[in-house]
Amino acid sequence: MSGRKRPTTDGQEKLLLALCDEMKELGLDVYYGEEKVAMGVLESNGPEGSVAFMAHVDTADAVPGNNVKARKIDSYDGSPIVPDGVVIDPEDDPDLLRYIGSGIITSDGTTLLGSDDKAGVAVIMAALAHLASHEDIKHPRIEVFFTPDEEIGAGVDAFPFSRMKSGICYTVDGGAEGEIETECFNAASVDISLEGTACHLGSGRGKICNAAVAAAAIALSLPSSQSPESTDGHFGYYAVDSIEGTMEHARLSILLRDFDYGMLQRRIEAVRKAAEAVEMLHSVKVDVVARIQYRNMKEVNSSHPEALDAIMRSAGRKGIQIREEAIRGGTDGARLAERGIASPNIFTGGHNLHSRKEWIAVKAMEASLSLVLGIIEEFS
Repeated sequence: MSGRKRPTTDGQEKLLLALCDEMKELGLDVYYGEEKVAMGVLESNGPEGSVAFMAHVDTADAVPGNNVKARKIDSYDGSPIVPDGVVIDPEDDPDLLRYIGSGIITSDGTTLLGSDDKAGVAVIMAALAHLASHEDIKHPRIEVFFTPDEEIGAGVDAFPFSRMKSGICYTVDGGAEGEIETECFNAASVDISLEGTACHLGSGRGKICNAAVAAAAIALSLPSSQSPESTDGHFGYYAVDSIEGTMEHARLSILLRDFDYGMLQRRIEAVRKAAEAVEMLHSVKVDVVARIQYRNMKEVNSSHPEALDAIMRSAGRKGIQIREEAIRGGTDGARLAERGIASPNIFTGGHNLHSRKEWIAVKAMEASLSLVLGIIEEFS
């Protein structure tokens, strides 16, 4: 385990402990150790084998996420939804029109909603509650995991692998209804530290070597055509995550993403070369540290076709239309795949994630729950 506090926020641990209490009430065996992962086990009532499900309890910090005040529209009428300060318009969000007459949940507009991934937590807990109250439903050993700090790529930095028996762990952490994701980005972070020279501006000629300007020069050297706002589909990108500093000291953080691992390595090398060039041109000292955050889970998922087959058979029986998508991001499942554990990602129904315009349809969450229960039936 790293020296970083885990979970990084007290609210996450409060929720993890609450989930432990709820799982105990449902009759699950519960483990919560130094890994700070809430693990519950519903033992088999007959069938052999084991299957796992996972969700994360943290939310992104792109916009405020504390003191969320959710609001529910019991019967959506197709008109724009206007929480405080934002407009959720079906012209921009045509999927809203799929749910006319159904329930829609948003925040009050001052925060995100947090369906990523509180909706996944809710779906898994609802599935456990259903099985606990219907003991006649046969099921194998079911393992559930609730992780912290997924949004900063640390959800599986510490994990109770020694207690895990399942070779398949479905993450319930997806988007629009019907989306199933079996591949994701390869991801890396590059942290750059710059040391310059400062002195009085009036006598700075030939003496000042501005670290802040050098950091900006590296950032501006990245191709704008390969940024998150300029790419989609299977195109990767460079993203400046943060930049700060003074003449003397500056720091720059860059996120790199690509579906092809070889291309990700080329992106890392490109950033190193840009930093070397800036170091020479601006006479500053530059230190570059690159770290692989997670890998594309496609290869591992493809080697366990039974994981996706169970989804497809369940969806067929439940009348759920499935479409396979690639995640332009990552999940805890990508980290599990590094251990050879198949981890397809199941939709929750959330839209406009990480924003004040976030919304989720109750019917989509119900479909996610139905799919999860159907998968369990397949493994029975």
